[in-house]
Amino acid sequence: MTHFQEQEALTKLIDRIGSAHAGKRLEMQAHYSALLLGGHHIHVHMEEFPAFAWLLKASLKTTGLWARAVRNSTNYRLVEHSVPLPHLPDAFNGFRILHLSDLHIEGMIDKGQALQAILPTLDYDLCVLTGDFRFRTYGSYDKTLRLMKELVQTIHAPFGVTGILGNHDWLEMVPGLEDAGIRMLLNETQPIEKGSDAIWLLGLDDVHYYETGDLQKAVDAAPSDAVRLLLVHSPEIIPEAFAAGMDLYLCGHSHGGQICLPGGKPIITHCRCARPYKAGPWKHESMRGYTSRGVGTSLFPIRMNCQPEIIIHTLRKIPAAK
Repeated sequence: MTHFQEQEALTKLIDRIGSAHAGKRLEMQAHYSALLLGGHHIHVHMEEFPAFAWLLKASLKTTGLWARAVRNSTNYRLVEHSVPLPHLPDAFNGFRILHLSDLHIEGMIDKGQALQAILPTLDYDLCVLTGDFRFRTYGSYDKTLRLMKELVQTIHAPFGVTGILGNHDWLEMVPGLEDAGIRMLLNETQPIEKGSDAIWLLGLDDVHYYETGDLQKAVDAAPSDAVRLLLVHSPEIIPEAFAAGMDLYLCGHSHGGQICLPGGKPIITHCRCARPYKAGPWKHESMRGYTSRGVGTSLFPIRMNCQPEIIIHTLRKIPAAK
């Protein structure tokens, strides 16, 4: 896109989501970038703490684990996750959803090449991307958009690719991501239709840092009697989502800890939620959920005792409880 086209696309996006939402996010992005460029480290992104980064890298190199940790960063684990749902329309029984989260794609050691080789070999109907497309939290995102466009070309999903923003992503990225073939939801909804049956995706803006997610706005735009799948970057509004009647909550953000103790116990996850919700499948009352351990990495392209995940959620119809 030319600069004029980018500005025109951003103007249309602001009209689409509303000036209050867009204004809050753009203001916070500008404020956040100014603080970082001024040398102030705010919030809790590991990559913004040089002392911690140096200590972690030195420790892994001293113990001889650095090379192994780097190799682990592209040692993808395919997770098959069955999701039993009462009231699921018959047409969607066996419907498969590819779930990728936290790609941080320009930070990958191979810039997504291994992932591009795997995705076309898998069987799925729909792909959802739950945020954090880029590695940095500020600055240029041109490389991110280019690499995401290359990746999306290897995703063969008959019902398309839908995504949401994470706390690493900027609002200005949305036109480029949509140009790459990703339908972005910002407190918006999308019906997935098979014949006369439908399920609904509800996608929120970031609830972790920018706090511009608006669950109620999305809920109001989807039928209350439909099966509703909520896409959120982080697992931090689980009680609210259950109260709003969501059937499935898909998220990421935590990376499962990325650097974990033996047995997979995370050291740091940066999630304001109970530990059972920080990685893998979970259930809150009657609502099902999954917190992805992520595809990419933060800080460095390394993982220990925590494999990156490619997840396929298969929806299954079960009898409603009496």
